[in-house]
Amino acid sequence: MINNPPIDELANKVGSKYALCVIASKRARQLIDHAQNQGLSDLPNKNKPLTEAAIEIQEGKVTVSKY
Repeated sequence: MINNPPIDELANKVGSKYALCVIASKRARQLIDHAQNQGLSDLPNKNKPLTEAAIEIQEGKVTVSKY
């Protein structure tokens, strides 16, 4: 469970808790795939992929675009 950054804060950034779930899980999968392609078993900073995705959303590194 993500405690930091707060889930409600993240949900407000992306629009809803449902959107947060979808975006964070997709980004976490990208991080895992990228690490595996580089031959790593963990992320370089030792965070869990979902935590790293949440941090990226909070920092504005991951944005939502409507298609």
